[in-house]
Amino acid sequence: MEHHAPPPAAHDDGAVDDWARDDAEPSHRHEAGPSSHSHCPEPSCRLGADAAAPPAPPAEGVNGIQSSLQAMELQANAAAHEDVQMVAEEDEEKKRHLNVVFIGHVDAGKSTAGGQILFLSGQVDDRTIQKYEKEAKDKSRESWYMAYIMDTNEEERLKGKTVEVGRAYFETENTRFTILDAPGHKSYVPNMISGASQADIGVLVISARKGEFETGYERGGQTREHVLLAKTLGVAKLIVVINKMDEPTVQWSKERYDEIEGKMVPFLKSSGYNVKKDVQFLPISGLCGANMKTRMDKSICSWWDGPCLFEVLDRIEVPLRDPRGPVRMPIIDKYKDMGTVVMGKLESGTIREGDSLLVMPNRSNVKVIGINLDEKKVRRAGPGENVRVKLSGIEEDDIMAGFVLSSVANPVGAFTEFNAQLQILELLDNAIFTAGYKAVLHIHSVVEECEIVDLIEEIDMKKMKETDPKKKKPKRKPLFVKNGAVVVCRIQVNNLICIERFSDSPQLGRFTLRTEGKTIAVGKVVALPPVGRTTFLA
Repeated sequence: MEHHAPPPAAHDDGAVDDWARDDAEPSHRHEAGPSSHSHCPEPSCRLGADAAAPPAPPAEGVNGIQSSLQAMELQANAAAHEDVQMVAEEDEEKKRHLNVVFIGHVDAGKSTAGGQILFLSGQVDDRTIQKYEKEAKDKSRESWYMAYIMDTNEEERLKGKTVEVGRAYFETENTRFTILDAPGHKSYVPNMISGASQADIGVLVISARKGEFETGYERGGQTREHVLLAKTLGVAKLIVVINKMDEPTVQWSKERYDEIEGKMVPFLKSSGYNVKKDVQFLPISGLCGANMKTRMDKSICSWWDGPCLFEVLDRIEVPLRDPRGPVRMPIIDKYKDMGTVVMGKLESGTIREGDSLLVMPNRSNVKVIGINLDEKKVRRAGPGENVRVKLSGIEEDDIMAGFVLSSVANPVGAFTEFNAQLQILELLDNAIFTAGYKAVLHIHSVVEECEIVDLIEEIDMKKMKETDPKKKKPKRKPLFVKNGAVVVCRIQVNNLICIERFSDSPQLGRFTLRTEGKTIAVGKVVALPPVGRTTFLA
């Protein structure tokens, strides 16, 4: 019986060689041994032969051997399954990863469109959809059932309003996507900022229904504020989907589509978007799924010849990030799970299992003991990925949202003061923007009260383009500035925050200022205190 078994040493070495070829990381080799045994009956053969030599054992002994054989087979199968999964993960890494945030006015259909995408890409089965349909019907909200895929808590389902940033995953032919479903209601804009700050591209959902587009677009509507915030927070590419085109008041009307596009284009330009390069318009129906996974049937909409949503998402190009840069991962949440787990988007660098890192600003030394992407365990993660990282060496209570997981050799700086270039959007009635002005600062995952301690210089953007910088005369410090002004000022916070110059790291150097539930300014960090100091010299 023994002649059936292949030589164990040669087989094992081959497995090790395979792993070495797949990946240079030593951790892969440790997994190779168990996986090699799973391909052959070697352990059971050898044990069977050895067991045959001595006299026949009593019945209990036979049972014991059989149960230990079964246990060994189970272990080998589990190890093989884990290794196959790891190999699949290595292959999957070839697909690029993008974070997509769904933004727009309340009731535009963001959660429904997100839910439909998950259904069309096979992430949700028919039985689950039927369950949600029944649940929505019981609440007399039949058209909300698709939104239930994204809106998971009872409060959101009852009111039909997204509160938290929903998170889900799907894949197309070339890309893995993380959907971030941001709330549209003005009360939850801080949550929307948290979602948009993690995104690479944005899907601006606009309702074509009569009256709904106008409500979102007029002053005070969230369509305008969301576009401005998305641009400020680094969402470089925007897909504008005109939703609810199947609505009885619209019925796939080209006139209505053109009217909305005609109003949105000038506003998008004024918000800083290059409409020709960075913005794509298309009509959809989130509830029916029309023009989402497949191109529109001419019988539904005769005038649309353009691509469907999945095509646009798959073709969109975003700037590449540096996998060899210093590790920067702003922490958005943390929890306990046999260790401390932190969640966030890896903005630069690469994290591997076994890495030693710093949690800033506390300078806590930690070790990476596990990494999860889209609910899957992996050995490493690159820039742009939304990750869950399990750490040892720190307690959950010692971490707060806004802390940054950082390289030991090149840690992110922590400061209580910085200089910024601000653009004033719209101050509250009768408010004057001057030294002493207080607001709430949103920068990556940090939310912190701040004070403007000094206005340094007002910048005239028109003259700045026309004049020679060498002939520029020093300006007098302004005492105050009005709406629309661009000003360099000094901002102070009470607690240490991790930030970088916008020119060094846009993701950690752009921010918004909000007061009383309204975005009043957007800005970028232009100067930081000297090395080793948290404030500027007096």
